[in-house]
Amino acid sequence: MILLHTLRRGSQATQSKKMARLDISEFPAFLERMDRYHGNPVIKTALQLMTLTFVRTAELRMMEWSEVDFENKIWRIPAEKMKMALPHLVPLSRQAIELLESLLPLTGRKQYVFYNHSTAKPMSSNAILCVIRTMGYNGKMTGHGFRGLASTTLHEQGYMYDAIEIQLAHRVGNAVSQAYNHAQHLDYRTKMMQEWSDFIDGLRN
Repeated sequence: MILLHTLRRGSQATQSKKMARLDISEFPAFLERMDRYHGNPVIKTALQLMTLTFVRTAELRMMEWSEVDFENKIWRIPAEKMKMALPHLVPLSRQAIELLESLLPLTGRKQYVFYNHSTAKPMSSNAILCVIRTMGYNGKMTGHGFRGLASTTLHEQGYMYDAIEIQLAHRVGNAVSQAYNHAQHLDYRTKMMQEWSDFIDGLRN
């Protein structure tokens, strides 16, 4: 029984560490440190883009230039890259587009947006977490934390429940509707994502 209790407690601690995130009141200081970070510019941009898109870390690091529609300001993630095995649409705010455009001279000729020239592969799964640790937030914030932060804040701000959940690529509705969810409320989500980016900018000020 003692061993089982210890294993459960250890499992809960590991889960808690993976899900660690800041409160929105702590986020302005985090943004300031992120913007002052002078390490790898590709990884820094990945962290900044995750702040604006709150996708999963795996989805971000495997992002390909061919998936980005600059004209329509949207990122189309194919089903095989998604946890739920369904295609996903990420509206890109003006700020997100600017971040991606800043990477074009660095990785624009490669398949992956966040290409690691040292390994000739996409950036590693720990790259963003390493930057967060360097910034002094070890155990306080994770890649997954951006999703929880955005979800909580957007719900508190009164945005449509289904739109938030679809943007987070969570399952909404019945099995029949799942395949169509990626395109649902797209106009609303586009507006929401731009307002989220503007809100993040407001926290900087």
